[in-house]
Amino acid sequence: MNDLICIAPQDLAAVALRPLKAGETVHWNGGEITLKEDIPMGHKIALREIHRGEAVIKYGFPIGEATADIPAGSHIHTHNLHTLLKGEQEYEWHPSHPEVRRMKPAVFRGYPRAKGRPGVRNELWILPTVGCVNDVARALEQRAQRLAGGNVEGVHAFTHPYGCSQLGDDQDNTRKILANLATHPNAGGVLLLGLGCENSGIEQIRPWMGDYDESRIRFLVCQETEDELETGIRLLEELAGRMRKDRREECGADQLVIGLKCGGSDGLSGITANPTIGVFSDLLTGMGGTTILTEVPEMFGAETILMNRCDDEALFQKTVHLINDFKSYFSSYHMPVYENPSPGNKAGGITTLEDKALGCTQKSGSAPVRGVLAYGEKVTATGLNLLSAPGNDLVASTALASSGAQIVLFSTGRGTPFGCPVPTLKIATNTPLAEKKKHWIDFNAGRLLEDRNLEELGAELMEKVLRTASGEPARNEENGFHDLAIFKQGVTL
Repeated sequence: MNDLICIAPQDLAAVALRPLKAGETVHWNGGEITLKEDIPMGHKIALREIHRGEAVIKYGFPIGEATADIPAGSHIHTHNLHTLLKGEQEYEWHPSHPEVRRMKPAVFRGYPRAKGRPGVRNELWILPTVGCVNDVARALEQRAQRLAGGNVEGVHAFTHPYGCSQLGDDQDNTRKILANLATHPNAGGVLLLGLGCENSGIEQIRPWMGDYDESRIRFLVCQETEDELETGIRLLEELAGRMRKDRREECGADQLVIGLKCGGSDGLSGITANPTIGVFSDLLTGMGGTTILTEVPEMFGAETILMNRCDDEALFQKTVHLINDFKSYFSSYHMPVYENPSPGNKAGGITTLEDKALGCTQKSGSAPVRGVLAYGEKVTATGLNLLSAPGNDLVASTALASSGAQIVLFSTGRGTPFGCPVPTLKIATNTPLAEKKKHWIDFNAGRLLEDRNLEELGAELMEKVLRTASGEPARNEENGFHDLAIFKQGVTL
């Protein structure tokens, strides 16, 4: 096994595949080098002398500028590398016209719905319209656990602090997210729970729900009933009785929508887990299925790769707005666009946002971009889509579920236990994490450095997703971890 990996032939930086010691002579696919200092796993090493002011190349692209001379065999990190990112930019479209390799769809066993795609779960959801009834929602969730079992695969309340004292886009976003989740295919039954005096009550949210299956949704306004818990349980019992008649049936993988996200990333994320997810994405879109890539701030520095894969110039222009609008959001609060990576990312070997972005976008594979979605917008185009949402793990994962993802794939090099409203499969970038946190991790992509190739791992991940879609629980589900977070940008009244 090599000690280092050099991702592209033109790279000036390689990545340590194990902890390395000063004085060691180490090997990679292009040669050997003697180390000037200790290098942690996932961190970068200069393959030749890099001069101050010179661009450091990794993934075949600049990841920043050297702030000092860096001798060959030295550690490249925050002490000698700085971002080149800036604010809003003008872009030119240079279409690459990637091809989609058509494949016969695989199958999974899901729950067909009268309207929309099949669900991969048949759960009973309680959605409060406003934070004032969060405790009522939690009390109903606890009392309704007796309804779970058989084809009622879980009872979950998704609480949040919003729904009132909001204006403009924030108010609309809350309404859109709740409306989309209320009509999500993984929910066999939904109780939309309101207070009665909030800005975003049931009557305000209902128009955002579109053409929904009325047999699967009940509404309760707490101020309009004498005993909201008694009434709520009765409505949940009605929904559970309807859900017990549901049955899993064979469905084509072309009906799957899978969200793509990373968090707690490390220097191996763009080498193992994210490319594995990219192979999966290409497989699924080749079957006629759909994937959604989000966390726009973590596209900064790699955005032109996605722009040039847009199917047409209109999508290119939408992607330009996707990037520049998020940069404008940062600048409107007088914040730099490059205040990323996190401390954990840096400890794992990621230095600049360009470094992180070039690894992050590996999850998109090589397929053309077929759709660009605003925050809270439901997916309609099959194939690879881009979604406007921040990098925050739970906010972005909730946005993916709201846009229609039945499952989220979440790569991580540091580890995280959380789950969003849909099954959230954790893909480890390295074997030590997968072995240490078996109760968090669903799939070990670190095997790419040991005994698997990329195509094998991508096919294995496809099988894992199909099993999950057919009912195999994700680790977050086994742990009982389900949460929701809505993106807030403006004032609170």
